[in-house]
Amino acid sequence: MALRASIISAVLSSCLLAGSAFAETGKQEQVKPDYASQDLVQAFIDDLVENEQFKRSELENIIGQANKIDRVLELISRPAEKRLTWKGYRKIFMTEERIQKGITFWKEHAKTLLEVEKKYGVPANIIVAIIGVETYYGRQTGGFKVLDALSTLSFDYPPRSKFFTKELKQFLILAREQGLEVSKLTGSYAGAMGIPQFMPSSYRAYAVDHTGDGQSNIWKQEEDAIASVGNYLKENGWRAGKPIVSRAKVHGAKYQKVISKSVRPNKTLKQVESAGWTPVSVVPDAVKVAAITLEGAKGTEYWLGMHNFYVITTYNRSKLYAMAVYQLARDVKSGYKTAVPDINKKIVETQS
Repeated sequence: MALRASIISAVLSSCLLAGSAFAETGKQEQVKPDYASQDLVQAFIDDLVENEQFKRSELENIIGQANKIDRVLELISRPAEKRLTWKGYRKIFMTEERIQKGITFWKEHAKTLLEVEKKYGVPANIIVAIIGVETYYGRQTGGFKVLDALSTLSFDYPPRSKFFTKELKQFLILAREQGLEVSKLTGSYAGAMGIPQFMPSSYRAYAVDHTGDGQSNIWKQEEDAIASVGNYLKENGWRAGKPIVSRAKVHGAKYQKVISKSVRPNKTLKQVESAGWTPVSVVPDAVKVAAITLEGAKGTEYWLGMHNFYVITTYNRSKLYAMAVYQLARDVKSGYKTAVPDINKKIVETQS
């Protein structure tokens, strides 16, 4: 899920991540809170009236429609990225069905994906994989009312009230800008919206009107969603044509000393090689890396993440998420090239 879309997460293969899409299950218990009497809510309204030119009566009416959703509080407290190992997380996303549907999605939107890849420098298969992880290619965009989810997390979830209050503010401004009906918009339990699961601040910062119809519609227009993901990654530092991650082998007694908790590359290739890490694929000498471990089905896996791997985590700050995107992108690309080897060539010829 951002001030970026990066702060998005989820629960089971049947639970929609605020950054990785699962279908949210469980009864959504609605409680009509007395938000108007809360000092935090009044301060929120005061801010929007003073700084964003909203009418107080309008805001009181909107917030008065919000329900507290206990299911939202339950889901936000146990995201999949914090509960699962790579072994369990991978099973959710690396399925033959998801790969095949990714190939189909690519076929259906090959022209748009080619245009977006050329414009933003982000590979088509990475964009397809992010949409595949987030919402199963637009099939699972979340069943919570965004107003309910963001109000619940803003006013009834103290650990992250500050962040979600900012997102609720962005949501109300966004709805006004785009002419959207606040009470009807749905998304994930964390307020992430549409096919790419953008948080409201990310929508305002990165959503793109690729179709040229005057609105960046990430709910219903795959073209806009695809371009928005490409723009998001580019603006967050994607380096066109650069590597993402490499499997590695380790040896000796010093390899554990360079393992990083963060996926931000902070060591030179020479440093990790000196500690006992050997990349399986070719890694440029000048590149910086993060030495990463994952608990897979056959034991510990060793990986060297590079800058573009880190950029993927700006969408969702989890190495499990980034690895799922990378591996799904890899397998979808392989299947796509086998299924339609000449399709991009034909598209280029048509456009010239």
